[in-house]
Amino acid sequence: MTNVANVLKDKTSISVYTISPEATVLEAITLMAEKGIGALVVTEGEEVAGILSERDYTRKIALMQRKSFDTTVSEIMTAKVLTVSNATTVEECLNLMTDKHLRHLPVVENGKLIGLVSIGDLVKATMEDQKKLIEQLQQYISG
Repeated sequence: MTNVANVLKDKTSISVYTISPEATVLEAITLMAEKGIGALVVTEGEEVAGILSERDYTRKIALMQRKSFDTTVSEIMTAKVLTVSNATTVEECLNLMTDKHLRHLPVVENGKLIGLVSIGDLVKATMEDQKKLIEQLQQYISG
């Protein structure tokens, strides 16, 4: 089975966009809009301090009638971030995402952020694995 290291290697864009916990929510959503992404990893130095997603924004700013320009990222981010490592399998990631209702998982090695995998990245990897398996089985059957 494919692991996170393979998924990161095959990604077309390896950029991980981060933001400081002290940044305003307006800065965060502006960055997400500019980059066309749904989440930012909140970092302090090279360590993951949290994650900020569109879901956090919707539930903690829009629905609570806060203001994006004077609320900090640390006030609305998800602080208890589940992370994975290069060795984590795609299946383990998908199970974790399904169980915890997540769309993004930061990849951490030796306490340092090295990447980010999304549900889309993992579905793509799963489809590739299935395609390869089908090809192998067809070759086996046809001799």
